[in-house]
Amino acid sequence: MQANKGRLCGGTETMSEIPGNLKFTQDHEWVRLEDDGSVVVGITDHAQQALGELVYVELPESGQEFAKGDACAVVESVKAASDVYAPLSGELAETNQALIDEPERVNSDPYESGWLIRLHLPDISELEELLDADAYEQFVAESES
Repeated sequence: MQANKGRLCGGTETMSEIPGNLKFTQDHEWVRLEDDGSVVVGITDHAQQALGELVYVELPESGQEFAKGDACAVVESVKAASDVYAPLSGELAETNQALIDEPERVNSDPYESGWLIRLHLPDISELEELLDADAYEQFVAESES
């Protein structure tokens, strides 16, 4: 896999990585299109920084179907519990079971080993509705000001 060049954004307190090859939502989920047409979903570096140290991840049951915007997972930190929303409609293909025993992977590596779910999409064109890295960076910057 080729190393992703990402940008950092944020104020003086925290800097967030934003890889250029991903799509993003305004709820701070990221989406990566895989070669087989499925997508991998996780929460952004910005989101994990805001949540703090994760202590628990609740993943969905195998075979579930989600409409765009449905709650599809829960991440719990020492600060709060937060729903993660399906950024696209699709059928659950896989969950990252490693997070059950090691939820801190989301903190240490949110874009690789800290992914949450993989979805099979009935309509790949929904990807076009998501933010690219530049638009997400601008969204984060505006929400922090």
